[in-house]
Amino acid sequence: MSVLHRTRQPAAVGAAAGGAWVRQQRRASRRRRAWVLATLAATVAALFVVNILLGSYTVTIPDFLRLLGGADIPGARFIVMDNKLPQAVLGLLAGASFGTAGAVFQAMLRNPLASPDIIGISYGASATAVAAIALFGVTGAGVSAAAMAGALAVALLITWLARGRGGTGLVLVGIGAAAFMQAGVTFMLSRADINNAQDVMVWLSGSLGRANWQRVAFLALALLVLLPATGPGVRQLRGLALGDDTAAGLGFNIQRARLLLTVLGVLLAALPTAAAGPIAFVAFLSGPIARRLNNGDTSLPLASLVGAAIVLAGNFAAVNAVPGTTLPVGVVTGALGAPFLLWLLVSSNRTNQGG
Repeated sequence: MSVLHRTRQPAAVGAAAGGAWVRQQRRASRRRRAWVLATLAATVAALFVVNILLGSYTVTIPDFLRLLGGADIPGARFIVMDNKLPQAVLGLLAGASFGTAGAVFQAMLRNPLASPDIIGISYGASATAVAAIALFGVTGAGVSAAAMAGALAVALLITWLARGRGGTGLVLVGIGAAAFMQAGVTFMLSRADINNAQDVMVWLSGSLGRANWQRVAFLALALLVLLPATGPGVRQLRGLALGDDTAAGLGFNIQRARLLLTVLGVLLAALPTAAAGPIAFVAFLSGPIARRLNNGDTSLPLASLVGAAIVLAGNFAAVNAVPGTTLPVGVVTGALGAPFLLWLLVSSNRTNQGG
């Protein structure tokens, strides 16, 4: 009996120590995640304030608070309240939406290239929106409806064409669909009225320059519904990240989960595209950066904050980098995203992940 007691006691002590170590690691991971989330949220808030207060026209914090209170400061009210503030709010909302959409697709398909702007979904939204603007003179909510319809149609098409080929096959089919949609946009621009074509070209480059409170309100109301819906989707993403066979063994309905996440991701990509244009590479960059900050795990809140930070920082650089010239924010994000895409393609091919 004493021998049995002596053999069980070290085992019990070892199990207890192992359990304590696991709990300690989990607490440390949660603390690190909370610290990263708080730091990134503070960074986004700082970039938001910088976009409003600084630049070619600066305004002090007391004057900004007076403007919010309804004071009429000559010159400042139009520049700040009707120009800078709606641009900053639209950039914040669009970046968060793009970032979340990119993380949803990349986690669902387990491929870092599977973002809406790479696999053709954003181009589908762009093509139908351009058709609505350039060929039919549609404005306002009609453009948003056209963009969402086009994004959903392209998503369903590439999913059907890539069935049974996995995430890499869907990426390749999506790249082909994106090239086709881009050719369609070029053709429509060649047939459009010169004034409409100029408006469309500014929109296609991804710009916050025409932000107004109507677009801000529309996007804010849509995200108020969509972003909370990503909460239940996190569990589905974690299941799909384990692979289809493992997820099915754990009780996940694979087809239903993919359908729901696809619709959610498409809407999160199409709505900011309709409001601000297809701001390049924001959805593509946000997911990988958020995963690096989160020890390799997908985090939709982190991805949304990264997306917002990219758009706000890019917009400030676009407005102030070249004196006397305002660039579309999509030019800056495209310049950042293109080298990252090339690096990711090279590194993915080295590990046989890029297709």
